[in-house]
Amino acid sequence: MSFKSIVRELKEMRDGIGSISRRGGGGEGAEGRCRPPRGGGRSSWPLHLPHHPRPHQGEREREEHHQGRWANLPPELLLDVIQRLEASEVAWPARRHLVACAAVCRSWRDLTKEVVKTLEECGRITFPISLKQPGPRDYPIQCFIRRDRATSTYRLYLGLSPSLQGENEKLLLAARKIRRATSTDFVISLASDDFSRASSTYIGKLRSNFLGTKFMVYDSQSPCDATLSSNNRPSRRIHSKQVSPRLPAGNYNVATISYELNVLRTRGPRRMQCTMHTIPISSIQEGGTAPTPANFIHSLDEQFSNLSMGKGKEPIIEFSSTSLANEPIVTVANNGEPLMLKNKAPRWHEQLQCWCLNFRGRVTVASVKNFQLVAAVDPSHQVSLAEQEKVILQFGKIGKDIFTMDYRYPLSAFQAFAICLTSFDNKPACE
Repeated sequence: MSFKSIVRELKEMRDGIGSISRRGGGGEGAEGRCRPPRGGGRSSWPLHLPHHPRPHQGEREREEHHQGRWANLPPELLLDVIQRLEASEVAWPARRHLVACAAVCRSWRDLTKEVVKTLEECGRITFPISLKQPGPRDYPIQCFIRRDRATSTYRLYLGLSPSLQGENEKLLLAARKIRRATSTDFVISLASDDFSRASSTYIGKLRSNFLGTKFMVYDSQSPCDATLSSNNRPSRRIHSKQVSPRLPAGNYNVATISYELNVLRTRGPRRMQCTMHTIPISSIQEGGTAPTPANFIHSLDEQFSNLSMGKGKEPIIEFSSTSLANEPIVTVANNGEPLMLKNKAPRWHEQLQCWCLNFRGRVTVASVKNFQLVAAVDPSHQVSLAEQEKVILQFGKIGKDIFTMDYRYPLSAFQAFAICLTSFDNKPACE
């Protein structure tokens, strides 16, 4: 069988799995199938790949029986197919064939995840978890943001610009702006029409203070290599049946963005500083690494089942006695100093009579929202000068309601998108 024939049969089999899931609902063997999130059409994620616990012997036999001949494909042949796909399908939408392979069954998913490296290693966004992983070190991931003023929605796409993508635009993330009495929230989701915190597509949010000078980035899951700081508040114990299984996994403060007050109302760009609580300063030192999650967290239903106390006892979960809305604060593990980012100082152009930055052609419209972020380090940290001058994140306007966003290591797409969203909130005290 030729390589193209195998890929063609994979597509037909994937369509068959979709029709089976629509007919069979959530019956036996549903774990081998993944359902795509709502919204976004062809541009949304084909599926969400959660991390499942290993099945018992009886469950494995039933699953293999349901998966049919594809589960028994020789591992050597399957490895060769996936490696060929990984080498040839380097961009979207062709890269969706790799995601289709991971949706066939458990053995295919495990092997696909072994072949496909992390975003930092390969520089290619493949699965949704890539949006939580740091970008490549040698070059930036180029994206653009489309703003919809009517619905207060912001969509992040992969690619150079909208004109070059057309119908093949790959939606990465979407955010909905929600104004409140004392703050503004940006709810971030994998789908462009589902912003519920109870949804599996919810991955985090951004919240501002009343003046729009300070923003907190909250992740839906605890990042790797991070510990929760104690809030010294009493906690109460409740049984799992008292908690709705549709509650979100949590909100963990992973970054703080602060804008400097412009009390004298002087002319010039906004001045901002970002504290990345879960990224240590050692990540940009020689030999340093940044936290890289490999999977999304389990659903609460799986967490409750894994916390079984045995012999009829129900699992016990601790919550703060004040409210479930109190977000825990995440600090960097091993008492490391968090990475600080600052906006690169622009220079005044006498002929143009404006502040200028070198965006290398990626920004074409002057705006107070434009910025570049570099590392703010102390000489004692022993970070090279080249690393200090490297632009980690840049954001700027290229047209009406169209903005570019380029990010690189150690930031992830989720963190970079959240930082850029702060530019869309009103800041009367900073301008």
